[in-house]
Amino acid sequence: MKLAPAISTNLSQSYGAGVGGYGSDSRYPCARPDLPMVQFSGRRPPGKHRIPRRLRRSTTDSNYPPGSFEREDESDDTWFYASPRMVVHIDEGAIAAVSQLFKDLIPPDSAVLDLMSSWRSHWPQDHPKLRLVGLGLNAPEMEDNPDLDDYVVHNVNSDPALPFADGIFDATVITVSPQYLTRPVETFQHVNRVLKPGGIFIVTFSNRMFPTKAVRIWRTSSDQGHMDLVTSYMEGAGNFDDIKAGFVNAEQSPPADPIFAVVSRKSPASPEV
Repeated sequence: MKLAPAISTNLSQSYGAGVGGYGSDSRYPCARPDLPMVQFSGRRPPGKHRIPRRLRRSTTDSNYPPGSFEREDESDDTWFYASPRMVVHIDEGAIAAVSQLFKDLIPPDSAVLDLMSSWRSHWPQDHPKLRLVGLGLNAPEMEDNPDLDDYVVHNVNSDPALPFADGIFDATVITVSPQYLTRPVETFQHVNRVLKPGGIFIVTFSNRMFPTKAVRIWRTSSDQGHMDLVTSYMEGAGNFDDIKAGFVNAEQSPPADPIFAVVSRKSPASPEV
């Protein structure tokens, strides 16, 4: 499927820095651009999955300066996310922008993986889906998510290998969470593995975060830097084509929280195994 023309045009353009500040519970000035246990609730049990040779070449550590993915709080993520947070992390205008992006880019009746899922997935209510599977760290949040048909409790920072068979999803989304990935290249390699050939990968984010759990390279980057960073994750993972990036809701933000997106597709050609 081709990208919707309006979205394709928007995502092919770069965007400016300086839109608001950071923080989920607190806000920070926009960074300067020059600063350097798995439980499965469904019927298919998790199995062992290998990464094709073509996707093994690159790792997070080999692509970025030392310390880039350190965090202020290096405690186990499962402890930090143990208490349910039945809240959304962006405002209504930003949620509407995310929902519209999903509707525009994900074909009806798709099997979709909501990676780093939580209480809400922002799925468009008038857009039919075959199945939406959540993978996150808090079971009560995902149990209360009305859009999810199934969910997995799994920490991708501890184990980037996603507990799904190869090539079963038409689309994967990460919504306002890429700032917390400590092994993004490896995680994106497994996203590629579980996508069908030609499947779409949508990563969205705003200018908010839990600062103690966000990685250093994200905290010290501008909005433009964040877009470039997620693009580099996809390029480092390999086997993603047609990578586009942009400011999704520039006409509504402000006052709405800004939403940025990086979108790509799994290459239709199978990698060497």
